[in-house]
Amino acid sequence: MAVTALLVALLPASLVWTSSDANKYRKLVWVCVFLTFDLIVFGAFTRLTDSGLGCPDWPGCYGAANPFLAHEQITAAEALLPTGPVTVVKAWIEMIHRYLAMAIGVLIVAMMAQAWYQWRKSKGTRAEYAPWLPTALFLFICVQGAFGAWTVTLKLQPVIVTTHLLLGMGMLSLLAWYGGRQNQLIAPVRTVTASPPAMRNIRLLAGASGLLLLVQLALGAWTSTNYATLACTDFPLCGGKLVPDMDFEHGFTLWRELGKTAAGHYLPFAALTAIHWVHRNFGIIVALVAGYTAWRAWEHAALHKTARYIALALAAQIATGVATIYLSFPLMIAVLHNAGAALLVLLLTMLNYKAKYQYDIAKKAASGAASAHTSAARQK
Repeated sequence: MAVTALLVALLPASLVWTSSDANKYRKLVWVCVFLTFDLIVFGAFTRLTDSGLGCPDWPGCYGAANPFLAHEQITAAEALLPTGPVTVVKAWIEMIHRYLAMAIGVLIVAMMAQAWYQWRKSKGTRAEYAPWLPTALFLFICVQGAFGAWTVTLKLQPVIVTTHLLLGMGMLSLLAWYGGRQNQLIAPVRTVTASPPAMRNIRLLAGASGLLLLVQLALGAWTSTNYATLACTDFPLCGGKLVPDMDFEHGFTLWRELGKTAAGHYLPFAALTAIHWVHRNFGIIVALVAGYTAWRAWEHAALHKTARYIALALAAQIATGVATIYLSFPLMIAVLHNAGAALLVLLLTMLNYKAKYQYDIAKKAASGAASAHTSAARQK
């Protein structure tokens, strides 16, 4: 498995090494951002195709490094239950997901090692190689790997799968923040586009949007992992009602088996309805707040492009969310809905970083102007 991870990581590492980008380290960071986004999308595909137990052990497949070597065991399991959870196709989907995750882990280890090496070599003078965030990313991916293992060994327990997804989104956000920092350190932008109070308001709005999106991600993951996507098959009503019959107690009991209550009984349909209904309606709040944030950021040149992309991503996310209901949960649209969530994480992280950076510039400019005014007054 380790050799496979190294071989998979070799391709993106080679692209970084042979690229024309003068700053290979920054290139590596953004390659990790791209691959983490891909991993989240492919993880959604793995979950939505019911391939999470395609290999029922971890980290290998029936103790083997790949499904080729475990073909006999997989085909035997498939013969007993042709629709899964173990089939040849599902085993490959699950293992490709693991290979990609391990390859990203290898790249993050390389990033951390390079950061520490350059930091020590420069005696702490090169800010772009400050190793604290790469080290945090390494620890983060170790925890993520543990939850990936528990996802399999605990048989897709909803709270574990939900946490696994949230950690993936968190890692994407950390990498995007780090990538933004690398861009700023290599090619700093000194343009002041707003006063400190105005940019502070954008920062507060962007932060609030990020926190609300985090809650919505948790609700969306809870909906998906409990297979509650089609608990409501109409929109904007649910089962023909504005407020349908719902069981919040069983729906939002966290520690329980998939499809079961905490007492071990089958989960009632009203619990699935509650899960879906909360996710759907909280999404309206997120859309309104994030949309207002994008509108406020739109007028500032340094934030305009990111704000425009957020507005487009929100519109697409609403469209795919509604489409999963009306089209009875087609796989491609459901995967796109998950990809849209990851894209919003990426964009809101960048908006938060850019707003913070612009706020710092505006404060320095305002402080410099005040000092110059004071000096001029003293000279008079």
